[in-house]
Amino acid sequence: MAVISFSEIDWTHWTPGQRAVLCFIFEPGRVLLIRKKRGLGGGKINAPGGKIEPGETPLEAAIRETGEEVGLLPHALRPVGDLSFQFTDGLALHCVVFRAEGCEGEPIETDEALPLWTALDAVPYHEMWADDVRWLPHVIAGKSFRARYLFNDGIMLGESLELFPGPELPPLL
Repeated sequence: MAVISFSEIDWTHWTPGQRAVLCFIFEPGRVLLIRKKRGLGGGKINAPGGKIEPGETPLEAAIRETGEEVGLLPHALRPVGDLSFQFTDGLALHCVVFRAEGCEGEPIETDEALPLWTALDAVPYHEMWADDVRWLPHVIAGKSFRARYLFNDGIMLGESLELFPGPELPPLL
């Protein structure tokens, strides 16, 4: 049966079919974003990231994906967000959001992404996924979060967002 409303989802027993990461690299006054060129969210602006490979930790995936997509080695990564996405077409995706404090190297364009250093007060939310405007401002402010979303063809149908006062995500229960 296809999911048609947020309230129909039993989040306590929800199991993702895919696991992924996002890595936001911060430097004073700016954050590194990318224009994704292909795959889920192609054309949208987001952060470097992608699927977690078998046997890989989320931290290892964030470092690898950032290197593959923009040629950078992020520094001082810490988990700040836990995202669960259910799509009405059946895709169930869990994503760990990392915050990096600086990086090594200069960003390069690849066949996956165009890097964009962006002022913290000029994040182009209108070109991002609809959920990003709900939680990314809190990450910019140094807070962490846990959120769940229901999407249909890029349209957000439902959400829950829990914010935490500290800069690091509490352990999952």
